[in-house]
Amino acid sequence: MLVLGLRQDYYIVESGRLMRRQNTVRFQSSTETIKLPINQINAIHVMGEVDLNKKLLLFLSQKHVPVHFYNYYGYYSGSYYPREYLNSGYLKVRQAEHYLDPGKRLFLAKEFALGSAENMKANLAYYAKRGKNLDLQVEQIQEALEAFPDLQSIDGVRAQEGQVRRIYYSSFGDILGPQFSLEKRSRRPPLDEINCLVSFGNSLLYTTVLTELYNTQLEPTISYLHEPGERRFSLSLDLSDVFKPILVDRCIFTLVNRKVLKTSSFSRRAGACYLNDEGKRKFLEEYDAKLKATFRHEKLNRSISYRQLIRVECYKLIKHMVGEQQYSAFRSRW
Repeated sequence: MLVLGLRQDYYIVESGRLMRRQNTVRFQSSTETIKLPINQINAIHVMGEVDLNKKLLLFLSQKHVPVHFYNYYGYYSGSYYPREYLNSGYLKVRQAEHYLDPGKRLFLAKEFALGSAENMKANLAYYAKRGKNLDLQVEQIQEALEAFPDLQSIDGVRAQEGQVRRIYYSSFGDILGPQFSLEKRSRRPPLDEINCLVSFGNSLLYTTVLTELYNTQLEPTISYLHEPGERRFSLSLDLSDVFKPILVDRCIFTLVNRKVLKTSSFSRRAGACYLNDEGKRKFLEEYDAKLKATFRHEKLNRSISYRQLIRVECYKLIKHMVGEQQYSAFRSRW
């Protein structure tokens, strides 16, 4: 069965076959066939066991539609990334300059880390105002934020951002209850329900940001806070850090506090914890709704969706690279 995505992303969580039929993409499972008009597809996320062929991939390439693949447990494995169609040699040179110049790289690394930390603080402040005992953690994060201007290395920025994140994650038990507390971050594999949700949500956000980067002239392998490396789009990691508290963590808070996700939404295998298919569907519903939700952007003076906000952030980065406007990472005000 195909879940969500009327105008943007399509998430395939069941097994079946993905194929081209004239100017339409079709997904065929054992029980149904669903048509996906090509002009409505922003990206396709494949989580089930799905067969596809070169004819389909060539068609998706012509229409500039990436396909993201996830493993059995729902975590990102790789992407079919069509040939870039908005190439800009000039911008790539500017991106490389900002990486190679220590001062320019440090400025961007700090902005990504500061945006992430400020948004974590905003989440805790929201719940502190609603009676949660989080004033101490908000104060600790504020103290950590005040230390950023004196940091003189990328490693120092990463370490400081990591300290903020540890304080932030230690607050999850107060927000979600002791059953969903986060004592220690575990990734491969996640060892408990909350680590599972954080990892699953972060995988989704990584591919969401990557899709938005694909639709700009930015080179996704040149990054600043995260070290560029082989086999990963590290600029997507930089930008994802800014939006994790806003998109991933708020989804988790909503799903757990409203009891949409329960212990029955998870499965365990070899000591690891994973969302089952029903749990994945519920998370995807909330995540997709969050991406489509709109708010009034103060600087743009108009309403935009959270997905559009990510594209705006990419454009802000482009303006910084070409010297039009200094980059400032998005800070949540609500």
